[in-house]
Amino acid sequence: MKEFYIKNREKLARRLADNSAAAVFSGRDIKKMGDENYPFTPQSNFFYLTGIDEPEGILLIVKKNGDVSESLFIEPPDDEKAQWVGAVISKEKAAEISGIENIYYNYTFYEKLSDTLFNKRIENIYIDLENRDFRMTRELEFAKDTAENYPYIDMKDLHIEMAELRRIKSRQEIENIGRAIEITGEGIVNMMKNARAGMYEYEIEAYFDFALKYRSVKDFAFKSIVASGKNATVLHYSRNCDKTGDGDLVLCDVGAKYNYYCGDITRTFPVNGRFTDRQKQLYNIVLDGQKLILKTIRPGVPFKSLNETLLGYYAEKLKEIGLISTEKEVKKYYWHNVSHMLGIETHDVGRHNEGLLEEGMVLTVEPGLYIADEGIGIRIEDDVVVTKDGCRLVYDGIPKEISEIEAIMAGGKNG
Repeated sequence: MKEFYIKNREKLARRLADNSAAAVFSGRDIKKMGDENYPFTPQSNFFYLTGIDEPEGILLIVKKNGDVSESLFIEPPDDEKAQWVGAVISKEKAAEISGIENIYYNYTFYEKLSDTLFNKRIENIYIDLENRDFRMTRELEFAKDTAENYPYIDMKDLHIEMAELRRIKSRQEIENIGRAIEITGEGIVNMMKNARAGMYEYEIEAYFDFALKYRSVKDFAFKSIVASGKNATVLHYSRNCDKTGDGDLVLCDVGAKYNYYCGDITRTFPVNGRFTDRQKQLYNIVLDGQKLILKTIRPGVPFKSLNETLLGYYAEKLKEIGLISTEKEVKKYYWHNVSHMLGIETHDVGRHNEGLLEEGMVLTVEPGLYIADEGIGIRIEDDVVVTKDGCRLVYDGIPKEISEIEAIMAGGKNG
């Protein structure tokens, strides 16, 4: 993978203006309580450029008169800390993973930055200024300090450049996503095989967790959704604490991470192993809607048109079964988008709603219907890569036809 990170930095350097620097941060350990921290996940741009997954790292790229230099700053060794939580990455290991030769300890960063900006007469500095959550990130703190200390240097948003780079996935990225999806599918099938009416949602969820841990997965792509009955009509329900009832559908929106790349798959199944006629009717509408969108995806198609196509399809089908009488009523039963980008982040970077689909994009396809009055929530989600003349599932092996699901669940209950 070292060559992958080297190529990513080369691609970024080509996008930087001359006489510029770019600073990318890995993120901090966040205190949970007492002496416990939350599990650390590296900032996605930093990992994409270095392959390093430790906190307090900084990547500095400098482009002067067309020449590019790279420096990586990591935590210094701490023998006492190593006794309690383990040693930090060494300079040698960091160089081996990232392919960066110039490795320094992070307490030297500001001194080296100051020398670089002054001696090389840097005119621009790129910093990730994205702030979807209205909070002061490490990058925004750095941007504030830089603006105060170097007001003569123009600040540019690195997020825009990185979003463009990460929009099209490489072969290695697609392979990582595929493995994440394959493991996710194993967990989903394990839930189907072991689900029983009367189980709590978290008991079903435990079968997913076990399958992932058994495959050496250290982290989830997001907090698992295992929602039964009416809970499945709440889009991001994740308490997973209610008891399932005989006849309930269970909606499982789950994902494993593999090498920090995410899977994002949703399946819906009857907890007792058999769909009712009404559940079959609605399920097949959703499934056929997904198949329609899969046939629609190809390079050049406007991203936002996928959801418009699904809305038109739903308007027709829901009128046929008497659920709605006007197109506007579709929004009562379906209110999210059918797709989003997928990669290092579950909702990956890229202003995709403003552009066209391109070969190499990886995206979800996830139609749903949510009928709270009937206690029925259905969503079917797969992940696809856009190909030269259409799309293909990144991993095609997770059952979703009614007959397949019922057969798996019958086998599990007989086993």
